[in-house]
Amino acid sequence: MSATRSRAKPEDAAEFLKCSTPVLWFEQAAGNLETLLVDHANCEKKAAGTALSLIYRYVDRPELLQRLSRLAREELRHFEQVHALMCSMGIAYHALAPGRYAASLMQQVRTHEPARLVDTLLIGAIVEARSCERFAGLVDVLPGGVGELYAALMVSEARHFRGYLDLAQRYGDGSLEERLDHLLGFESELASGPDTQFRFHSGPIAGNIPAQ
Repeated sequence: MSATRSRAKPEDAAEFLKCSTPVLWFEQAAGNLETLLVDHANCEKKAAGTALSLIYRYVDRPELLQRLSRLAREELRHFEQVHALMCSMGIAYHALAPGRYAASLMQQVRTHEPARLVDTLLIGAIVEARSCERFAGLVDVLPGGVGELYAALMVSEARHFRGYLDLAQRYGDGSLEERLDHLLGFESELASGPDTQFRFHSGPIAGNIPAQ
């Protein structure tokens, strides 16, 4: 990886990942729109929360504070946009049990510093890259209004992916490549392997899609 900051494009995020989202997942997304949107709204809130938690924890890193404060604001704006779209479609925002994706990734975070920070930033980059890749695929399979929103959001997600990766490179050490390879491999299994609940970041579900 180059440490040089660059303008990220959605295709950069897709190329960063070790695998593409299975076609079956996109087919299931088209048939389970309410769960997709509710979980997506939750993901935007969680993404803002992750950025804020890093701002509170690492107060001595000026670049991190500046970049993640902007990212948190954008994630909350995305939540507002998804929620407004849901309201216009008559979809109520409600509690939804989280899937295994994010929790499983965060279990990989090492507990000592600076490895804890670096792992959290790398996972942030991976999650944003996967979101961007899925937005791009969903544009072609979802109704017009939803597809249009996702086409706009994937540009921001590509920028967030690049921002997290830049910060990981800034605060990482010589083992960054090896660590990133491990985390990307672990994520690819979560995103492509069979899952039990349909969620925005889940793998495809075998058989009927559960309601919750």
